[in-house]
Amino acid sequence: MSFEEALGALESIVQQLERGDVPLDQSITLYERGEALRAACQQRLDAAQARIEKIVIGADGRAAATQAFDAES
Repeated sequence: MSFEEALGALESIVQQLERGDVPLDQSITLYERGEALRAACQQRLDAAQARIEKIVIGADGRAAATQAFDAES
């Protein structure tokens, strides 16, 4: 699932829970699914931020090159 798909699914869950017309058991299931989607989105955002931070800035202050992001580090 792409980041955008996960975010869309999470937004849908939030809307359902905010309406308040979902039975309790279904609300709990939706909340659990939402938490898993939130964690997945956060992980992707953290990885993207780490990749951005790997950009090497040249002496003139401009991006000079990039370094490959190593997810294991």
